[in-house]
Amino acid sequence: MTEKAIPEKNLTFVEKELEVKSQGKAKETQKQRHTYSFDEAFKASLEYFQGDELAARVWVSKYALKDSHGKIYERTPDDMHRRLASEIWRIEKKYPGPISYDELFELMRNFRYIVPQGSPMTGIGNNFQIASLSNCFVIGHEGPADSYGGIMKVDQEQVQLMKRRGGVGHDLSHIRPTGSPVLNSALSSTGVVPFMERYSNSTREVAQDGRRGALMLSISIKHPDAERFIDAKLETGKITGANVSVRISDEFMQAVVDGTPFIQQYPIHSDSPTFTREIDARTLWQKIVHNAWKSAEPGVLFWDTVTGESVADSYSDLGFRTVSTNPCGEIPLCPYDSCRLLAINLYSYVDEPFTRQARFNWEKFRKHVGLAQRMMDDIIDLELEKVEAILDKIYADPEDEELKRVEINLWKNIKKKALEGRRTGVGITAEGDMLAALGLRYGSENAIDFSVEVHKTIALEAYRSSVKMARERGPFQIFDFNREKDNPFINRLAREDPGLIEEMKQHGRRNISLLTIAPTGTTSLMTQTTSG
Repeated sequence: MTEKAIPEKNLTFVEKELEVKSQGKAKETQKQRHTYSFDEAFKASLEYFQGDELAARVWVSKYALKDSHGKIYERTPDDMHRRLASEIWRIEKKYPGPISYDELFELMRNFRYIVPQGSPMTGIGNNFQIASLSNCFVIGHEGPADSYGGIMKVDQEQVQLMKRRGGVGHDLSHIRPTGSPVLNSALSSTGVVPFMERYSNSTREVAQDGRRGALMLSISIKHPDAERFIDAKLETGKITGANVSVRISDEFMQAVVDGTPFIQQYPIHSDSPTFTREIDARTLWQKIVHNAWKSAEPGVLFWDTVTGESVADSYSDLGFRTVSTNPCGEIPLCPYDSCRLLAINLYSYVDEPFTRQARFNWEKFRKHVGLAQRMMDDIIDLELEKVEAILDKIYADPEDEELKRVEINLWKNIKKKALEGRRTGVGITAEGDMLAALGLRYGSENAIDFSVEVHKTIALEAYRSSVKMARERGPFQIFDFNREKDNPFINRLAREDPGLIEEMKQHGRRNISLLTIAPTGTTSLMTQTTSG
């Protein structure tokens, strides 16, 4: 395809030109782009979505480019996809064999194949907001952080990320349990629950373009306040600004199965804990199940499985030890790591859907998974530019340096982790639609077997693309195959495709972790499919 002549740098909302006058001075002029009222954009988008009012309204409200005065600069999603294609192509041109602008646009057009989710869709090429392209972050501290200083630092970091549009997760297992002696005027610790309320309230206070922030709070089942944490949301109106999940260990589940006692302790990883408590594991498990039935929380994170399967945890001693998850629980992260999300629309790979001739286009699918991974890596470069812009904004703010210190260090840490690991979040949407279009009943053995092949193909082709990019662009900074060689996920890839692993040993991999299955609520509205 021929590449369209578009600007080298994104000038989506204002074109800036330098006109050289005869006396040799440069004058900056601005050409304002056309703007649309909400009704104009809604009417055009309604036609785009073929009469789907909800899809049109959600797109105009959440994703159309707009400034702080409410002026809308995009009439339909075609305009948005041109904005995204323009910026991703700008990054592509830095590397060998770039994907063309036209191909990028066609991959995203009509939300048919590849759909950047949430923050990337809103933020790429958007110079009206100084915001991150990352959908989710985890924060925390590597060493002991159970002082008020440590607790308040996390609170400020949480708010600073949410105001830049990020969802945030952090773990509370570092906080001393209720009744622990302290050397301040209180004499004993209040435990985790009051701080759950603090973090929840902070979330509710932060606005994100008409929505509030999103927060995940987690705790280890080994923490003596785990039961109080589990009960905390049963009281109506309490902790309404956070999702809560419990990190369950294999040791605890074995105690549940065996009907044996379980020892909780603080600190949870200490060989010489200052506080221990013996509990009935089965009773606490029944409480978790009951509360989840009654209030849909707490969530359950089988933590030994999570960390055992995590490729990034092969680098835990280099700062990549997983400590919590993002607000919806699909991406476990180490402190200051972040992730951007992208969904592949599975329904679009069914040729002649809902007919006897329906078939899955495996060739196109494999190619597009590789391109999706490449686009995700480009978006990391775009995110690093956004982080620099955020830091520039903070440095330029007139406040005293002392007031800005936590925020500056926060974004420096996020930049460091993004450079070291280059994590991506390639996922899917419309799996149910795909199965139905192929005549496969959801949940049947045939449907499950087919879905397994789809997800196996995603893993193999995404990792193949990341290895190819390592050859062309360089591996992530701390790549070391010897660290990963015993990882169960890497070993499953090796069994399916030994040649891929040999290439990985030779060239490395561009991204530390690649895949996820994220919620696709508004994404599915855009693709006009069911969310799954």
